[in-house]
Amino acid sequence: MLTIFDCDGTLIDSEGIACSVCAEALTGVGVPYTTEMFARRYAGMPARATWEHVRKAYGVELPEGFNEAINAEIHRRLDAEVTAVAGAREAVMAVEGPCCVASSTGLKQLRKNLATAGLIDLFGDHVFSVSQVRRGKPAPDVFLFAASQMGADPADIIVIEDTVAGVTAARRAGMRAIGFTGANHGGEGLDARLVTAGAGTIIHHMRDLATALKALRG
Repeated sequence: MLTIFDCDGTLIDSEGIACSVCAEALTGVGVPYTTEMFARRYAGMPARATWEHVRKAYGVELPEGFNEAINAEIHRRLDAEVTAVAGAREAVMAVEGPCCVASSTGLKQLRKNLATAGLIDLFGDHVFSVSQVRRGKPAPDVFLFAASQMGADPADIIVIEDTVAGVTAARRAGMRAIGFTGANHGGEGLDARLVTAGAGTIIHHMRDLATALKALRG
């Protein structure tokens, strides 16, 4: 049975960094956002879908180079600050059966982030990105791609996710999901929102993952 891990906010404590940069950038163009507000609305969504929603919802035209500038700042901060989520390494090592990563981050940066956080050796080549598929989360594409590459049946896969978009993508892929709130930048009530999206159970620390996996697998 395959276990798929999201990366940002699940394996590495990066979601807060990314959401902070994006919130500051939006505030700078006249769309006031806090880190928590941005995380609640957009965490787990690809950048293209996020900025398209912002344009339509707020009637703003984002300046040329907006996304590129944000990416540069996020990458600069990740390179300097990103760390593994507490207990993540031990949790992955304790999983019975194969594991992989499926993330909304571009493949090159994804592998770099995992290396910086000291986790890349746990997955080897089994790291998959939205840049390898047509649609990002909440579409199921990246999870289905990971399943095909790992030779696994979606019905036999459990996904570990920290965002509504990610849990939604897992459920649309026909996979079960565990919601993780241990690096919670989504604000109050994230656990309830993850359950509403389809998470079979919620864990608040990676030390609880092994027990949750066994319970879902029966």
